[in-house]
Amino acid sequence: MKRFLAVASTVLTAVALAVAPTMVAQAATGSVVVYSIDELPLDVYKNPTGCKLLPEAAHVLANLTDQDVQLYGDTKCETAGETVPADHGVHIPSGTKAFSVS
Repeated sequence: MKRFLAVASTVLTAVALAVAPTMVAQAATGSVVVYSIDELPLDVYKNPTGCKLLPEAAHVLANLTDQDVQLYGDTKCETAGETVPADHGVHIPSGTKAFSVS
């Protein structure tokens, strides 16, 4: 019986270790593209992670990632605003300062 418990424990540990990496959150794949004004080039954030400040003149955001983008009314991504689903865009609301990918 002790041998059975030892083998079962080893098998369960191996399964847990094999499954654990798949449960970790994945970084966003793709780009967030921000249009400001005609005279400026697009701002492109490839595979964005963390809190990103928006350009002061930011006007339109296109979420070309595989995850939702959260807009924030502050520069530290603490005051959540609108959520932009993957493969969607939005006219950036007045007062929006930053974004992050969830």
